[in-house]
Amino acid sequence: MVVIIDPQQAGISGNMIIGALISLGADIEAVTEIMDYYGSYFGKVMVNIELVNKSGISATFADVKCSDHQAIAYTHLMETLNEIEHEKITPTILDFAKKVFQTLGIAESQVHGVDLDKIHFHEVGAADAVADIMGASFAFHDLGLGEEKVYGLPPSLGGGRIKTDHGNLSVPAPATLEILKNVPAMGGPVNHELTTPTGAALLVNMVDEFTDFYPLITNKNVAYGAGKLDLEFPNVLRIISGTSPIPTDKISILETNLDDVTGEVLGHTVDRLMEEGALDVTIIPTIAKKNRPAHLLRVITKSNLVDILSETIIRETGTLGVRTIPYVHRNIVSREIVPVKVDFEGQSLEVRVKVAKIGEEIVNVTVEYEDARKISEKLKMPLKDVIRFINRNITF
Repeated sequence: MVVIIDPQQAGISGNMIIGALISLGADIEAVTEIMDYYGSYFGKVMVNIELVNKSGISATFADVKCSDHQAIAYTHLMETLNEIEHEKITPTILDFAKKVFQTLGIAESQVHGVDLDKIHFHEVGAADAVADIMGASFAFHDLGLGEEKVYGLPPSLGGGRIKTDHGNLSVPAPATLEILKNVPAMGGPVNHELTTPTGAALLVNMVDEFTDFYPLITNKNVAYGAGKLDLEFPNVLRIISGTSPIPTDKISILETNLDDVTGEVLGHTVDRLMEEGALDVTIIPTIAKKNRPAHLLRVITKSNLVDILSETIIRETGTLGVRTIPYVHRNIVSREIVPVKVDFEGQSLEVRVKVAKIGEEIVNVTVEYEDARKISEKLKMPLKDVIRFINRNITF
């Protein structure tokens, strides 16, 4: 299963996540019980979950009210969570919730310049925040989403100013920006806070990969969690679950134009890039400035190797710059190398073939070049004939 959390329209908050997860099928009674139970350790919490209509969209609204907003030390909060027991809160759920609190705590300590173990602040200590995080953590794992691939779209942040315990602050709140500093985000169409620190902390801990567009999924279930505000557009968080017939992964593309590099250097550069871990390297003839014949060097790579491979390109070719196209998604099929026996006029020889599948369906089979080349040399048979013979005679 694939899950998409879409906060592009109206941002994300703790209660919006809870509402959307309940709409997706999480146990409403258990979620409410857990929110009341954990919230009561830190203040007075009232939880009411109901269906509402937000500008024409039916959504689940988790209304969490707290009548006792007391700050609490981060270390005391974490110690108290370790001491509280609930039959529905497994170690996995508790660990996840603690990571969310830690994300919030680190962000606040960075913003205020205070060590994590010395901070006191309302955002983590308030009973409603505890209720939100524990309820969302339970609902997320109650649906089994912790074991699934979760994509996140850029959250809408909002605008304007908000009142806080530290005075009036511009939106997004400093802690929200700190949490989302490595996450794509967008401004909001209204002068309201759309993405809260709690919502941001839950988002970054739930999501495996952020993307700017929807990945390919089918058999979709769509759920909506409502925000508190009534806006000129549907104030809802959308979560979608479904299946992906073709898996995706995330890559980067490196490019540079070369108009003064010999063929020998180009060939050597290709070899060096593959040795350094590039997934694929291509050289494309082109025309550069002043109508000079040139080559476009293009490299497909995992994103963590961008810096290493860029330096390799610069050192090997002398180019003055490498273009980086980051975080490109590609649809891929599952692939495996399978050894098979092929009868060549009485000689049984083993070759490796690459089998590509979509689900359980085989969509392509190709013989490995090196194996075909060795058989070609052994039998004194043209390579093209060896490949054609193998393709006609392989069986599974």
